[in-house]
Amino acid sequence: MRILFVHQNFPGQFRHLAPALAAQAENQVVALGDETNIRAAAGLHPRLGLCGYPAPAGASAQTHHYLHSTESAIRRGQAVARAAMTLRDKGFSPDVIYAHPAWGEALYLKDIFPSAKLLLFLEFFYRPHGSDMNFDPEYPNSFDDGCKARTRNATQLLSLACADGGISPTHWQRAQYPREFQGMIHVVHDGIDTDVVRPGVVADFRLPDDRGQLASGAEVITFVARNLEPYRGFHTFMRALPTILAARPHAHVLIVGGDDVSYGRRLEGESYRAKYMRESDGRLDSRRIHFLGKIPYSVFLDVLRLSSAHVYLTYPFVLSWSMLEAMSSGCLVIGSDTPPVREVIVHGRNGILVDFFSATDLAAAVVDALAHPQSVKPLRDQARGHILARYDLTRIALPQQTAIIDELTQAGWTEKTR
Repeated sequence: MRILFVHQNFPGQFRHLAPALAAQAENQVVALGDETNIRAAAGLHPRLGLCGYPAPAGASAQTHHYLHSTESAIRRGQAVARAAMTLRDKGFSPDVIYAHPAWGEALYLKDIFPSAKLLLFLEFFYRPHGSDMNFDPEYPNSFDDGCKARTRNATQLLSLACADGGISPTHWQRAQYPREFQGMIHVVHDGIDTDVVRPGVVADFRLPDDRGQLASGAEVITFVARNLEPYRGFHTFMRALPTILAARPHAHVLIVGGDDVSYGRRLEGESYRAKYMRESDGRLDSRRIHFLGKIPYSVFLDVLRLSSAHVYLTYPFVLSWSMLEAMSSGCLVIGSDTPPVREVIVHGRNGILVDFFSATDLAAAVVDALAHPQSVKPLRDQARGHILARYDLTRIALPQQTAIIDELTQAGWTEKTR
């Protein structure tokens, strides 16, 4: 089988699937992405071909602001089309194209390879109401924001119109797409490598700025996000910390994430970390709060293995890999009672759910968990067991993803109604 993966930041969500398919001698696998990003994928697998395209220009200043993302997507789609034509002219004709459509890369692929089956990774469909937008009253969205979001969906809708199928990581993410497309979308998570992401003993975790070290058995609260921002509940977490640290005088807090913004709007002149540290106004013992920034994956896994209580909060938005990785590591996850989290965590069975906005409830849950570690051990065990049973990479996710690709080429697409 000939398979073309397309992702501007390859490998992205295809990190495991692409090399797994390339490892099969009967397959020819090529990845197409932004040339700056695709260089980082060199060495992912020796049989995986890599093809880059030059980063396109963005929207012009004269473009209507609702259409900025759409124009950028069209320009990127054109860049991908030119690279795809080069592949075609060199003799590569895929049986299946698996693409992430959000940035416009899938727009014109069927025009170049009309006989190929187009499979889309459907991560998130924007809605002005009912999901992330207008969820947080502290950061309301304007009418214009909603119009821009609705218009932004045009890129995905154009790609969906010529697609043969789709995959969403969770049922909630699939449910954000228009009903007329949901029947063609399978729900399969990217997968968690539970053989790597697992509980373990950490003997010596060195804290930054020569603040000493931690080891397994220490009382450690963990929080992880790509960037520290309201979308991932950073403001609620920071507001809970004074109460938590006052009640648990020996606890340390490990916070992983950058000071940029991945989602939502930026603040003027400061980061969200600076804003909420300033808001605490001396009520935090900064000697016990450790901002680790962006760290190597092996260090991230040690952070999870040290965790006595792992806090994961999110708007109704894309579910983070880090929450499932925390569960796979045997963490007690104290998560927000929001739809993406509820799909995985059942309160009192494999984790604890709290009101996203309530720093008081979050603090009480963390303090209680730290005070009674034996009583929450079954929840930690069930968390690990749930990931093994539903999200395991090699035993669950990869076989399901591969079966979908096989189905596309061999038996035709069967609509899913689950």
